[in-house]
Amino acid sequence: MWAYDSIFYQIYPLGFCGAPEYNDGRLEPRLNKIRDWIPYLREMEVNALYLSPVFQSDRHGYDTRDYRTVDARLGTNDDLIALCEGCHREGIRIILDGVFHHVGRGFWAFQEVQRHRWDSPYKDWFFLRFDQNSPYNDGFSYQGWEGHYDLVRLNLRNPAVKEYLFSSVRFWIETFGIDGLRLDVAYSLDHDFLIELRRFCEGIRPDFFLVGEIVNGLYAPLLEEDACHSCTNYEVYKGLYSSLNDLNLFEIDYSLNRLFGSQNGALYPGKHLFSFVDNHDVNRIASVLKDRQHLPLIYGMLFAIPGIPCLYYGSEWGAQGRKDNGSDRPLRPCFDAPVRNDLSEWVRKLAALRKAQKCLSYGDYRTLLIRNRQWVFERAIEGERITIAINAEGAPADVVLPFDNENVENLLTGENKTLSSTVRLEPWQIVYWKRR
Repeated sequence: MWAYDSIFYQIYPLGFCGAPEYNDGRLEPRLNKIRDWIPYLREMEVNALYLSPVFQSDRHGYDTRDYRTVDARLGTNDDLIALCEGCHREGIRIILDGVFHHVGRGFWAFQEVQRHRWDSPYKDWFFLRFDQNSPYNDGFSYQGWEGHYDLVRLNLRNPAVKEYLFSSVRFWIETFGIDGLRLDVAYSLDHDFLIELRRFCEGIRPDFFLVGEIVNGLYAPLLEEDACHSCTNYEVYKGLYSSLNDLNLFEIDYSLNRLFGSQNGALYPGKHLFSFVDNHDVNRIASVLKDRQHLPLIYGMLFAIPGIPCLYYGSEWGAQGRKDNGSDRPLRPCFDAPVRNDLSEWVRKLAALRKAQKCLSYGDYRTLLIRNRQWVFERAIEGERITIAINAEGAPADVVLPFDNENVENLLTGENKTLSSTVRLEPWQIVYWKRR
């Protein structure tokens, strides 16, 4: 699967392009801004772009009105075609958000139900009760997503609903040439629907990639052979930042061994989960880490561990952002142009290294040394071995390794050296050593 050795980059288009918060219906070709960033994406070694919702919606994109028309605040279908074609010319794949669990109150079929109620042919597309009233005084009640009544739950066991959604996916593939989908709230999707979707997509494109969103709990149901190829790894996301904030690297090492370890009966060995340090739903990593010296370290860890690394636009140069009174809008800003600085250059170098070394995408994970503030692990496949050593504190540290005059190359500097059993790590240092 092409996604397993890709570098993903996530953009939330409505925020990135500076669209108004509410859909005013005014047509503005704001998607062209993303096309202007394609050279920067190539510069950053990105070869897969994940776009958060782009289709007609009430407000934030996850409240869909129409699955087959680009949101007027972003432009037209032709603008999205041009963006996808521009990315593909540069070797960048495209995945879109597939929001199938719920729709917005402005969704055309729900509005038809509002007009005709029990006489509507679409009443069984939703979970309705005509003996109750909704918070919006519709004269009937309905199920929303986790109590949010602006997000109307779809009946995914209704054949007409499935036909409409599947034909929309076919339209996206044939019209825009997309390469995959990120499935919003996949943990809430009907499992039979998920399996049918996988089969349907692969019938059109055998290499079509599905990554499911799951925030907590076991990943196994989404990672069955006939379900998703990948899922969001929130356990490792949390372990990455809190291990650094607490100077307790045991946490992230424990999670990686639990999920992927080659020696301890891991839950998902050989699986490729979707890894990140932030995204459109959580505070930006530069606003989360207590010590800014840990920013380069956390990216060094992201690109070294098992998983599919995904960058969130702007965080690679250290942009900050926190939720404000529960609002996600501060996490999804508009940037006029990319910022190039020491951090973004460091991330670019790590991305290039990740793409060049097969064992960083496919290798086994094995812990060599773990302390609160130092961590050494190995990625290995088919005789290729890379050792990653991390010092999370602001003082030098000596680590003892199972090496005996081992000849290695420092992949980040190109320096060749012979490692003895005791190695000194500099403050806040991460090293990738490849055996020669």
